[in-house]
Amino acid sequence: MRIIVTGAAGFIGSHLCERLLKDEQNMVIGIDGFIDPALKQVKRRNLKNLLHHPRFTFLDKNLLEIDWGKVMSKDDVICHLAGMPGVRSSWGNNFPLYAESNILVTQRLLEACKDVSIKKLVYASTSSVYGEKSGMVSENSFLSPLSPYGVTKLTGEYLCNVYSENDGIPITILRYFTVYGPRQRPDMAFHRFIEYMLKSKPIPIYGDGKQTRDFTYIGDCVEGTVAAIYGDHVIGETINIGGKERKSILEVIKVLEELTGKKVAMDFIGKTRGEPRHTWADITKAEKLLHYQPKVSLKEGLINEVKDIQALYKEVGE
Repeated sequence: MRIIVTGAAGFIGSHLCERLLKDEQNMVIGIDGFIDPALKQVKRRNLKNLLHHPRFTFLDKNLLEIDWGKVMSKDDVICHLAGMPGVRSSWGNNFPLYAESNILVTQRLLEACKDVSIKKLVYASTSSVYGEKSGMVSENSFLSPLSPYGVTKLTGEYLCNVYSENDGIPITILRYFTVYGPRQRPDMAFHRFIEYMLKSKPIPIYGDGKQTRDFTYIGDCVEGTVAAIYGDHVIGETINIGGKERKSILEVIKVLEELTGKKVAMDFIGKTRGEPRHTWADITKAEKLLHYQPKVSLKEGLINEVKDIQALYKEVGE
């Protein structure tokens, strides 16, 4: 199978490419434009296990400028992970970059798919499209994002549905719930917590720390995505990809204190904008259509992330 992965140098994208290459029948074309200069060093590290693989081709291309006609072929599977992430930074003057990266890029990719008979396009969306909900959230829940980021990702979903309906593009939408693990971006909560603990600095906490998340380990997220890539009965479906455990932020910090042997100070810095207080994925549909079963406990996943971040800061000399 020939598979194109956009955002291939990112947190999820790099893990997905490595997993796909374990199947000797797969050829993977990874694309990443390094649009955030602050993440370039991190993304280069993410790619180190991929660049010399004989069945992996990497294209350092901005997706707004890429000539899809020269990249895409008949029967390709496309996994569209590329985008501008982050709720807190999506407000104000940053919004045009979110609109370009999450809406315009997606529209141009879909336009290109009209002219090529691809096998499937898997669009990576987010739990942020749901907004504030109580209890377990299924895919048919009312969508009401709380942030500009969530709005742009939901717009990407709507674009996928429009092109699917009008042009027959075979679309599958996955909604990821708070993915964590090795290679997590430096701006994400667990990475920041672990970094600050290793440096013996107070951990910044938004709100009261009692907000809960459905935390999804990167390996489980990737297995769900691979199942969607291979799946025969998922065209036209929107599917939640959630985790094995829900915890509050304060509970996560207790686990990290246990793992690192460090008692940490917490700096409560006030409520943030655009984030729900609780998330909880109903993964019944993923279990049925993808045979998805998250396997990695939060403690096990955090052990792996701590090790990775320790190695990262040792490499960069901090």
